[in-house]
Amino acid sequence: MGLIMSAQKFKLFSFSGKMKVLHLSWMAFFITFVVWFNAAPLVSVIADSLGLTKDQIKTLLILNVALTIPARIIIGMVTDKYGPKVTYSALLAICSIPCFMFAVADSFEQLALARFLIGFIGAGFVIGIRVVSEWFPAKELGTAEGIYGGWGNFGSAAAAFTLPAVALAFGGENGWRFAIGLTGLMSLAFSFVYYFNITDTPKGSTYFKPKKAGGLEVTSKKDFVLLIIMKIPMYATLALLAWKLSPAGVSMFTQNVTELIYGLLVLVFIVDFYQTYQVNKHIFIREVPEFERYEFKQVAVLNVLYFTTFGSELAVVSMLPLFFAETFGLGMAQAGMVASSYAFMNLMSRPGGGWLSDKFGRKSTLLILTAGLAIGYFSVAQIDSSWSLPIAVVVVMACSFFVQGGEGAVFAAVPLIKRRLTGQIAGMTGAYGNVGAVFFLTVYSMVSTQMFFYVIATSAVFGFITLLFMSEPKGHIAEVNEQGEVTLISVS
Repeated sequence: MGLIMSAQKFKLFSFSGKMKVLHLSWMAFFITFVVWFNAAPLVSVIADSLGLTKDQIKTLLILNVALTIPARIIIGMVTDKYGPKVTYSALLAICSIPCFMFAVADSFEQLALARFLIGFIGAGFVIGIRVVSEWFPAKELGTAEGIYGGWGNFGSAAAAFTLPAVALAFGGENGWRFAIGLTGLMSLAFSFVYYFNITDTPKGSTYFKPKKAGGLEVTSKKDFVLLIIMKIPMYATLALLAWKLSPAGVSMFTQNVTELIYGLLVLVFIVDFYQTYQVNKHIFIREVPEFERYEFKQVAVLNVLYFTTFGSELAVVSMLPLFFAETFGLGMAQAGMVASSYAFMNLMSRPGGGWLSDKFGRKSTLLILTAGLAIGYFSVAQIDSSWSLPIAVVVVMACSFFVQGGEGAVFAAVPLIKRRLTGQIAGMTGAYGNVGAVFFLTVYSMVSTQMFFYVIATSAVFGFITLLFMSEPKGHIAEVNEQGEVTLISVS
C-alpha cells in the first residue's frame, strides 16, 4: 500500500489520484463551513426582518455550536465503520434540510431549532481527516491534512464575504432567505459529486474498521481511565450550554427544561460509560498484544492542544470585529475587514503547520508552535488604543499563524496513532476544539477582553506542559484485517 501511495508525486494542482481525493475533500469541508456559518454575516438583517432581540441573536450563535460536540464523536464512529465516501455524501445531503428550514423560518423558535440542527454539519471535518490519511503516506500527511483543514476552514470567511452580497443581489427583505437557501442547495448538489468521484482507499488497499462499534477502543487499563476522564469536559460543556439558555442566562428554556437536559446528559454519560466498557472489557481480562497497542495519552495531549488552538480561533473570530471597532474606533465594515485577516491566515498557516510537522517531526513542531501561541495571546492582551492599528494587526496575524499552524500540526499527528480508529480519534480531538470555543466564549462573557486573552495564553502554557508527555510517532502502526493478516503502516 505504501508503494501505491508514494508512487504519485505531491502535485498540488493535479486533479487525479490522491490529489483529486484531497481537492474534493477540502471542497466538501469548505461547503460544510459555509453552511455552518451562513447566518453569522446576515444576523443583523435576519434580526430586523423577524424582530429578534439581542439575547435571541446570542442564543442562535450558542445553538450553532451546541450539537457539533456530540456530532463529531458520532460522525467519527460512523466514518470508521461505513467509510468516508458514504458518510460525507450523506452528511452533506441530510444537513441541507435544516438549512432550508432556516431559510423559510418565520419565528425565533423555528430559527432556533434549525440553527441547532445545522450544528451537526460542523462534524464534516472529521470525515476528511480519515480519507486523506488513507491516501497519503506519513511523510506527506501533515501537508495534505493541513491543506484539507486550512482551505476547507476558509468556508467560514467565504460565507462572511459573499453571503451579504448574495442577499443584496436577491434584494428585498427576503434576500437573506435566498442566500441561506442557496448554501443548502450547494450542500445537496455536492453530496452527489462527492459520492460518484471518491473511493475510501487507493485500489488494492484495505479499509481497516474498528473491531467493535459503540465506543473508542483503548489498549490498557490506565488508558481506559484516562478515556473516561477525557469524556467529562464534553458533557460539562453541553451542561454549560444548557445553563446559558436557562433562566440564569438568556431564558430560552424554563428551569424545568434545563433540569431535564442535565438529567439527560447524566443518563447519556452512563450509557456512554457502559458502551465504552463493553467495547473494552477484554483489557480487564487479558493484556493486548504489544504490536496492537497504542497509547491513549497521545490522543489526550492532542485534545488539550486542539482545545486551545481551534477553541480560541472560533472564540476570537466571533469577538475580533467588535474588539477592533471599540479599541480603534473603526466602523463595523472596516473592523470586519481587519478582523478577517485572522481567517485569511488559514489558507497558509494550517498547511504550513502540517508541512513543518512532516519536515521537523510532530512533537518538536507542536512544542514550538504552542510556545508561540502562548506568547502571541499574551501580546494580543497588551493591545489598547495607544497602539497604532497596523502594528496591532501584525501582532494579531502573527498570533493567528501560531494558532492555525498549531491546528495543522495537531492533525498531522492524529492519523498516526491508530489507523482503524482515525475517525474516532479525529472526532474526539475535533470535539475538544468546540469544547474550547464554548469555554472561551463563556469566559469572554464574564471578564474583560484583556483577561480573556490571558486565559487563552494560560491554556496554551498548560498545553505546552502536557506536550512533554507526548511521544513522537515513529516506526509502524500494526493493523489486523478480517482474515487475521497483519499490515504494517509506516508513521515516520
